[in-house]
Amino acid sequence: MNILANDGIHPAGQKALEAAGHSLWTEFIEPQNLVAFINDNAIDGLLVRSATKVREPLIDACPNLGFIIRGGVGMDNIDVAYARDNGKEVRNTPAASSQSVAELVMGHLFALSRSLHDSNRRMPVEGVEQFKTLKKSYGKGRELRGMTLAIVGFGRIGQSLAQYALGCGMHVIGVDQQSGVKRIDVAIGNQSVSVEVPVMTLNEALPLADAISLHIPAQADGKAVIGPIEMGKMKKGVILLNAARGGVVDEDALLEALDSGQVSGAGVDVFVGEPKPRIDLMRHAGISLSPHIGAATGEAQERIGLEIASIVAEIGSK
Repeated sequence: MNILANDGIHPAGQKALEAAGHSLWTEFIEPQNLVAFINDNAIDGLLVRSATKVREPLIDACPNLGFIIRGGVGMDNIDVAYARDNGKEVRNTPAASSQSVAELVMGHLFALSRSLHDSNRRMPVEGVEQFKTLKKSYGKGRELRGMTLAIVGFGRIGQSLAQYALGCGMHVIGVDQQSGVKRIDVAIGNQSVSVEVPVMTLNEALPLADAISLHIPAQADGKAVIGPIEMGKMKKGVILLNAARGGVVDEDALLEALDSGQVSGAGVDVFVGEPKPRIDLMRHAGISLSPHIGAATGEAQERIGLEIASIVAEIGSK
């Protein structure tokens, strides 16, 4: 098959696809040239990550395109239902990046609990002359142990995050549409400890959590899941983390909550308007920032590449 990996693919995935006899293009094709490239080269499958958008006009213009695979979890850059209605197979790689995303969230959580995100900005500028002042201003950090973390969206990524949080001594609440109990296995050295995690609805969890992490897809109607009403139900001083999708959190409401102290700090990896997020969000002292790098580890990208190759083999065998 002829396959275009328009947003690139890990060498391990490329090697596996080529070893299986597929022709693979890995250069990035600009959006205005993508339809012509797909049709001129008889592309059977399109591999994307976040940069390439696969919308209805492209789907209509490429009748011979057989499948689209998103290297990652969320597929909001693809018109999935429309593609499937038009006979395209659409898949993603939901398991490959779970650990990397979970570790990034923990990094933001550690940074916010000790103001590392802000001190790393200010120390190079003020550290020589204002050392004692900065030391005093960052003298009220918080330990993660004993804090309650609510994980909104308790799938693969949410459960991977739960393992790390439980290992740090945090209390964990899973958030899903139905309440219940979920058993999580936490690896400690060569042993595994099974822990029961309570699962409850969002409204039940909001007032209980010291920190809240979001791992849910963008809503079909574009509305935020966490807006001013939800933030008003949270504990004052809560830490809010979003490594899911831009727009899941109302950015205006977040800035207001940070300024009022309702939210003490936010770890944000995803933004409305990517790749050009709003400047006031970038410059707010209460936000720990990263540029949508949840799955950007060598290990995760290798797993994604190999999972893509496995999906292509499955599609080819049908």
